[in-house]
Amino acid sequence: MSSGYLPATMDSIDKALEAKDPSESIPLYYRILENPSCSSEALRVKEQAISNLCDLLRLEKRAEDLQSLLTLLIPFFALIPKAKTAKIVRGIIDTVAKIPGTTDLQISLCKEMVEWTRIEKRTFLRQRVEARLAALLMESKEYSEVLSLLSGLIKEVRRLDDKLLLVDIDLLESKLHFSLRNLPKAKAALTAARTAANAIYVPPAQQGTIDLQSGILHAEEKDYKTGYSYFFEAFEAFKALEDDLAIFCLKYMLLCKIMVSQADDVSGIISSKAGLQYGGPELDAIKAVADAHSKRSLKSFEAVLRDYKAQLEEDPIVHRHLSSLYDTLLEQNLCKLIEPFSNVEIAHIADLIELPVSHVEKKLSQMILDKKFAGTLDQGAGCLIIFDDAKQDAIFPATLDTISNIGKVVDSLYTRSAKIMA
Repeated sequence: MSSGYLPATMDSIDKALEAKDPSESIPLYYRILENPSCSSEALRVKEQAISNLCDLLRLEKRAEDLQSLLTLLIPFFALIPKAKTAKIVRGIIDTVAKIPGTTDLQISLCKEMVEWTRIEKRTFLRQRVEARLAALLMESKEYSEVLSLLSGLIKEVRRLDDKLLLVDIDLLESKLHFSLRNLPKAKAALTAARTAANAIYVPPAQQGTIDLQSGILHAEEKDYKTGYSYFFEAFEAFKALEDDLAIFCLKYMLLCKIMVSQADDVSGIISSKAGLQYGGPELDAIKAVADAHSKRSLKSFEAVLRDYKAQLEEDPIVHRHLSSLYDTLLEQNLCKLIEPFSNVEIAHIADLIELPVSHVEKKLSQMILDKKFAGTLDQGAGCLIIFDDAKQDAIFPATLDTISNIGKVVDSLYTRSAKIMA
């Protein structure tokens, strides 16, 4: 950084803008910020310098310098209104977030700002930075730390009745409990977020996030038709905002179609105007799943999971539903294969379905326990013995119905006799 400072004027800003190389303009902005002038014009120029400097540091991917800049600006924050301070702090944190691979740095930066806001008693800013910190910690799967942070934050924000922030925190709590597989609490937190959102104007991005979370929870409960509707609403919102989340909403919409055995609709949606706009590996993966499901081919299904591992296996929401779909497909194929037999070698079934013997044996035993069919495994002989369907004896249900009817008649006679005797 060059020694000395530049006058805090728009001419200095223009001089920095004229520099073609960021390595020349960045030091000029730092020299403007070092100017001790506190006039209203100087403060306005410094705010512009901060904005330009953040953009340049982001382009240069100098995340550590952005963190240092925030520390450097702490004396400057005492000279400007609290609202502007909050805008600058959140802006710098957002700028760091745009640089890939800076999650740990963002967490460190948020913790540093939380401590500073506590000392300065800037409650409004602290609550928002803590909410951002909770979201970052959840990305890092630090669930216990997120729980402790949110528990205090929710009480504080509800007491202040800051509904816009409350919607964000309730949504975050819903995502947290969903990650912890606690669906009742996830649904309760989402309901709280919707209740708070109904009382205020909610930005489209936030409304889209609410709809996306609603779709995820409905799909988790196997209500795929309702889930599809919510994913569609979220897709429309994010598409209008040109947000990258739109493609994931479209992906989950197509997944819902597959889960309700409407895989034939997937090709039509992908070839539509919206589908063509978001064409790529994500939609190719779902189309391949739909094709494998239509063919009822486990071999094709496993090949798709291998070929599109990043799009399917590494997406926890898709992976969970595809595991369920794979199990259903495997059960259907096994039931179809064993139907002609009364006694068959497990190795022969494994050859027919093209899966390892151990995998087939494990699945057959699970199906027997779940009473998907009547049979037993003879592991000594390596065979599956299928029992004939036991014909239900009609005498026992008829006897039970007769006894039930006699009981009603006796009760009626008792009631009548009681009235006569009265």
